[in-house]
Amino acid sequence: MKPVATCLAAVLLSAMPAFSQSAPLPIHGRDRIALPAPPPTQAKPVTDDYFGNKITDPYRWLEDSKSPDTRAFLDQQIAYTDRYLKQARVRPELADSLDALIRVTTWSTPIQRGDLYFFSKRFASEEQASIYLRKGWPAPGAQPSETRLVDPATLSKDPNTSVSIADVSHDGSLLAYSVRQGGADEGEIHFLTVSNGKPLEDILPSGRYMGLAFAPDHSGIYYSLYTPKGCLVSFHRFGTRNSADTLLFGREFHAELLGPLDLVSASVTDDGHYLVLSISRGVPAKREDIVYRDLHKADSPFEILVWGFDSRFSAAYAHGDFYVLTDYNSPRGRILKANPGIAPEAWQSIVPEGPDVIESFNLVGGKIFVNTLHDVISRTAIYTLAGKPAGSIAYATLGAASTLSGELSDRYGYFSFQSFIQPPTIYRYDTLTGKQDIFAQPKIPFDSAQFELKQDFYTSKDGTRIPIFIAGKKGLKRDGSERLLMTAYGGFNLSETPAWSPLWAAWLQQGAYFALPSLRGGGEYGESWHQAGMFGKKQNVFDDFFAAADFLIDQHYTSPQHFAISGRSNGGLLMGAAITQRPQTFSAIWCGYPLLDMLRYQRFLVGRFWTTEYGSAENRPDYNWLRAYSPYHNVTPDTAYPAIMLFTGDSDTRVDPLHARKMTPLLQAASSSGRPILLHYSLKGGHSAGVAAQQLVEDYADQLAFLWTETGPK
Repeated sequence: MKPVATCLAAVLLSAMPAFSQSAPLPIHGRDRIALPAPPPTQAKPVTDDYFGNKITDPYRWLEDSKSPDTRAFLDQQIAYTDRYLKQARVRPELADSLDALIRVTTWSTPIQRGDLYFFSKRFASEEQASIYLRKGWPAPGAQPSETRLVDPATLSKDPNTSVSIADVSHDGSLLAYSVRQGGADEGEIHFLTVSNGKPLEDILPSGRYMGLAFAPDHSGIYYSLYTPKGCLVSFHRFGTRNSADTLLFGREFHAELLGPLDLVSASVTDDGHYLVLSISRGVPAKREDIVYRDLHKADSPFEILVWGFDSRFSAAYAHGDFYVLTDYNSPRGRILKANPGIAPEAWQSIVPEGPDVIESFNLVGGKIFVNTLHDVISRTAIYTLAGKPAGSIAYATLGAASTLSGELSDRYGYFSFQSFIQPPTIYRYDTLTGKQDIFAQPKIPFDSAQFELKQDFYTSKDGTRIPIFIAGKKGLKRDGSERLLMTAYGGFNLSETPAWSPLWAAWLQQGAYFALPSLRGGGEYGESWHQAGMFGKKQNVFDDFFAAADFLIDQHYTSPQHFAISGRSNGGLLMGAAITQRPQTFSAIWCGYPLLDMLRYQRFLVGRFWTTEYGSAENRPDYNWLRAYSPYHNVTPDTAYPAIMLFTGDSDTRVDPLHARKMTPLLQAASSSGRPILLHYSLKGGHSAGVAAQQLVEDYADQLAFLWTETGPK
């Protein structure tokens, strides 16, 4: 069969009402949600030439989000999806469950400055978290004294306006915070005097900030901002106009050092001695360089810590030395003491490469805290600054732990621990005694004792051993009759750990299995694992995912008619591959904020940054592998596709919503199964977190109601 993208060129559907009067399509004996045929969408084919290959795009016109025709298309699709969801009988029950799981008091990990603790907190009745200040550690049994510093409800009537801490000055006198609308990546930076709660008049305009750090003397702030000219690092002096900000580093006068895909983050060492710039070449970075500037000397030049190595480096500073985590000649990572001006081969080894990948590290209380992943399970080892083992942080069960936060001179650090079946708890860790105290523990109505979480392993298509987490209520059957929801990511060197989510918890509470395989392309086993799933090896990621599905079916956790999958962003691309390569394996697919047109993705928003992961169809070798798996170009007509919900929104400023807009009518025209093909399009939400609690409840309820309904008994 020819792909739809090439055979639909001559098919032009005339304009029709939003809903036809044809008979409802059957839903294979599930809850019998009665839907007419989907709203017809006119194809307006455009043909491109890729190295002599003619590729036709029938829905190019849907790339224009602001055109009246596109908005009319969205109105029809939104109404069609709403019609489906209103008939999903399980939705009210799921919404109640999600409301109970989400509407609880929650905290972020605190930032400590002396006896001051800065953190975000949202009460159960609130839509957004506020920024709070706690003074001192409360005595046993006493209630902590807390002051609300920033309340987003006072900044805007829009409940999707959120705030987050950007930085706190070293003495705790100044707070920088970001104000963001919906799920957009961009934020506006505001400042506050902590002692009296009064805002400064200074505001940095909305943008993509890569890093902010107060000057040691609190006279201003260093910031890195991504602009059309690339990343620019500047200094804003408080009380002056933004136009007077001093440009310190950027392409305007470092064009020979910075390319258009380079991102620069800015930070100041804990002792205020150095401004440190980390330069990431692409996303994920194929190379990271680090330069630093002595802030004790006026107009001192930037000096090189590491430059020109096709590896990743991240640095922390202590007592005149830089400690650097790198995968240079060590794909699982090692920590070295850097000697500026000397190649990394000659640097002193502090924590050598081991069998487990080093995920992250930090210097707290004069010690090095190193988070590793042992088969994707968190472990934290402690070392002296000289590299001698000094113990570990013990975790009671299988789960995911955050890196210990804090500064070199702090006695206490903070971390969270959680799992699919254990809500997160934030702990204070005493670096002198090893004692752990609870800083915050949400009272979430989830009985962990009723559930079990285990890890298993399976073999992928090429023989690679892949770990998989499986959770469910104790006593669930293993005869293939239970529902199962699987998610995964597999890309950008990101490790998917068994972290808590109210979305997955609500699914588990319904009485179904949940699974997460650790696909290649991620960082679970280091850079070699990542490279095995990028560029021309991306098919390994999809094969790992399909092998996980086959394993779960073979082990009788579920069967194809009860199998749901879900993924977003790069995981949305994974869902697109599942739709086009293995439609018979799954019954319901939720495809969120997806990349789907892999021949044109690099042309929109920040897509060009991801060419360091996927490649670009503008290059002949890359075109060959991208065309081979690009979901939009591998939809075939008259195919029995499973039930599909594509989810995106106008506020996604990272992955352009055009991917979901174009894929929806393509699948609707091609599917012969009679299963629903839905576009859930939010006019408020976007890629990043930040939507109101109620909006989150509604969106999650829509997602789970769809997946539950479409995996019911046949």
